[in-house]
Amino acid sequence: MQGPPTRRYLAGFDPGAVRVRRYDAVILGSGIAGVYTALELPEGARVAIVTKDAAHASSSSLAQGGIAVSLDDGDSPELHFRDSLAAGAGLCDEKSVWTLVNGAAANIESLIRYGVKFDRGEGRGDISLTREGAHSVNRVIHSGDTTGREVCDTLIASAWDREGIDIHERTYAMDIVTDAAGACVGVLAVDIASGEPTLFETGVVVCATGGYGQVYRYTTNPDIATGDGLCMAYRAGAELADLEFVQFHPTVLNHDENDEFLISEAVRGEGGILLNAGGERFMGRYHAMGELAPRDVVSRAIYAEMRQAGAPSVSLDVTHKGRGYLEKRFPNIFRTCLAYGIDISKDLIPVAPAEHYSMGGIRADLAGRTNVPGLYAVGECACTGIHGANRLASNSLLEGLVFGRIIAKGIAEGLGRRPAEPDAAAIIKEGSREGPVGPDGAAEPLSHVKAGTMRMEAKSAMTHGAGIIRSKEGLTQAGLKMGAIWSEVAGAGLEGIEGYELYNSISLSRMVIASALEREESRGAHYRSDFPEQRDEWRRSIVVRRGQPQGRRGV
Repeated sequence: MQGPPTRRYLAGFDPGAVRVRRYDAVILGSGIAGVYTALELPEGARVAIVTKDAAHASSSSLAQGGIAVSLDDGDSPELHFRDSLAAGAGLCDEKSVWTLVNGAAANIESLIRYGVKFDRGEGRGDISLTREGAHSVNRVIHSGDTTGREVCDTLIASAWDREGIDIHERTYAMDIVTDAAGACVGVLAVDIASGEPTLFETGVVVCATGGYGQVYRYTTNPDIATGDGLCMAYRAGAELADLEFVQFHPTVLNHDENDEFLISEAVRGEGGILLNAGGERFMGRYHAMGELAPRDVVSRAIYAEMRQAGAPSVSLDVTHKGRGYLEKRFPNIFRTCLAYGIDISKDLIPVAPAEHYSMGGIRADLAGRTNVPGLYAVGECACTGIHGANRLASNSLLEGLVFGRIIAKGIAEGLGRRPAEPDAAAIIKEGSREGPVGPDGAAEPLSHVKAGTMRMEAKSAMTHGAGIIRSKEGLTQAGLKMGAIWSEVAGAGLEGIEGYELYNSISLSRMVIASALEREESRGAHYRSDFPEQRDEWRRSIVVRRGQPQGRRGV
């Protein structure tokens, strides 16, 4: 099976109009993984952070629950390790997980030094710990129910203040530029407001662009999560892996005015229970851990209860906790629900699953290196084998910290020893002739209306065919729909960010569908109704690389 054909560079351009800027390292993305990596680099390094929106706009900033770290006397890295492996359904890379759990405490100490404030208990003032799904003990540290915002705001403020770090907001990274040997020599980007292209010349690119939730109709991800980083890396020759493993968060607010606001798993960790349309508590019928079962189990259980009752949601009940406690522990959730007429101290919260996290991504090793020289990947866009087939709750922010520091150390060791990079401007001048659309924009551009329609059709196809429950029939139908859209998009002129995002999201959706079709088993977040059992022969990754067969090179 072949991956979808792509142009080498996303669009044509006039090389003479490209502004050139030189950096020691260019980091794509301003979430926790990208900004922390930048801050961990030596202060003398010239670093660019390129981000598609404002610096604070990221999935990391929306994270509510917290960060998993073994700090309690009854916990240990070994126990955190075992919980992570259990959630990952046999597909975790044990060395990666071991690196993660053993690097947790030191990086949390680093966050505290930067000024991040975590909730603390009374008495000794120790950091408060809560519990989330599939954790065997309380080990999730938090800052109210806006942990991601607290961490990201603090780190971004430090980055703005650091001499040598330039943050380029509202700048869309189009492509990673490579030389004749396939090594990174820069990033081609465009200012979203002015349309001015910029070439960031560098021999080091760190992709920290997050996931691809926006290929689905219902997602907790921000609008910017369209999978651009994965597609840039793919076009540059990087391997992608585990794309079929997409995590759906069980409890997302189901309201006519908001169907993307996440109700933190910590609400269930603090005693919240799930009720079906008949008012029955049902999770005990699906898993021994009840409401704190792994996310894939809870999502499928909710989905099954909704289908059986013909209901759009189930209910989350946390009324037994009382208003004072809930306002203090979950201030953001309390205020948001109240704005929609739901007093969570008195009312049930209508919830339903929505896409939340992608376990797959750019294949990287323990040092964050990809198979493209000079290209690193970190955070949700990376696939290092940490999460396997299903991420353990609150391991995501931790991943960005632990592996961001590792990547920064590796980059720092190479600074000053790297030979001068080739002339990237000359390379992109040649590259602009490779695609179907040259600088003259000869191909017919997609209209704004047409692009918007295509995007919604594609989102619907992914939600129905490649969602929580999958089958050969459903995936095939989704693939046919995506193929029809792709036939129009692939040869069209791409104008503006909307066109670029559409191209990337359709390309990536086709790879997700193809990987899901190939994996004929159910494992973790990938559930096939026609292959409901986990199979030992599929205890490997499906790997996708531009111009090479997909899948059977699994490792």
